Parts: sequence; C-alpha cells; structure tokens
Amino acid sequence: MRDIHVSAITDAVKKLCMDANVSLEPDVLRAFDRALGTERSPAGKQVLQILKDNAELARTRRIPYCQDTGMVVCFVELGQDVHVIGGGLEDAINEGVRQGYKEGYLRASIVKSPFDRVHTGDNTPAVIHTEVAPGATLRIMIMAKGGGCENRSKYTMFTPAAGLPAVKDFIIECVKTAGPDACPPLIL
Repeated sequence: MRDIHVSAITDAVKKLCMDANVSLEPDVLRAFDRALGTERSPAGKQVLQILKDNAELARTRRIPYCQDTGMVVCFVELGQDVHVIGGGLEDAINEGVRQGYKEGYLRASIVKSPFDRVHTGDNTPAVIHTEVAPGATLRIMIMAKGGGCENRSKYTMFTPAAGLPAVKDFIIECVKTAGPDACPPLIL
C-alpha cells in the first residue's frame, strides 16, 4: 500500500493547470509542422505559423496561449494499492484547480449550473474521470477544454452502410459551417 497525501495531489494539479494553459503538447506542435509542410494556401501557412509563434511565446513567457483558459478535464489513473490520506481525491483535485487558476492568473469561466449561470469564481468543479488500475501508482493528466471547441462541436450517427465518403462529407460540412467562429487549432 502506498500513501499519497492530498497536498501532493493538490500541488501537482495546480502545476498541471498552469502548464496546460501555456504549453501545447509536442504532438500538437508536430502536427503544426506537418501541416505547414503540406499547406498550399499562403493564408493557411500564415495562420499555422502564427499558431506556432503564439505557442512559443506562451511557453517562453508563461502566459496563456488563449484568453479562454478552459474547463478543466482531469483524467486520473488510481492504482488499487494507493491510499489517499488527509482528505478526498476529488477535493484535492478541485483545490489544485482553484489554486492553479488563481496563482497562474488564468480566467475562471465555470458556472455552478448551466440553468442559473452563477459563476463559481475559481474554475471549479473540474470534470474528473477516474480509472482504477493495478499497482501503487497515481497518474493525473489535465486538459483545459476551451469553450470555442464546444461552441462549434457537432456529431451525427451514420448507418453502417454510409461508408467513409459520408464521414468525410460530414467533416467537411462541419468545418465549412463553423468557419472562423471555432477556435484554432481545430483537430479533427
């Protein structure tokens, strides 16, 4: 059995929240490079370069790369041999979000309920997905999910016979419909 104090979880989540808003994942940066290599439109190349430059400025200056610093989605892999001490896991995560958004000067944008629209003021609660795993490890990953992607998200149900062309047509129509209103980078 491994004991992990809630203060260690809170500190880790605080740092992850601040990092998630200033550092894009390496796979996203590589995708920018690949897209720059294949993009034919000068305007498209310019947008991709601006996104890369913005990501570099955010990382080096430790400032958010977007004004929408997102709703925190937390993915937790909790080993069955881990004992969280000093409090609860969910409370520790939400306290880390609270501290990270305050100390990182990140914009809090979460409401308690979508119906009454009362702002929590501290970007909690986080959306927490927990998976119990074998062993004595605790792994926490954070995603700051901005509203721009949600505002233009779409889904559909295809019949089994629809095939790949129908999927491609749907994706292209979604991109056309979203136009400039969806926040880049869009990952399909």
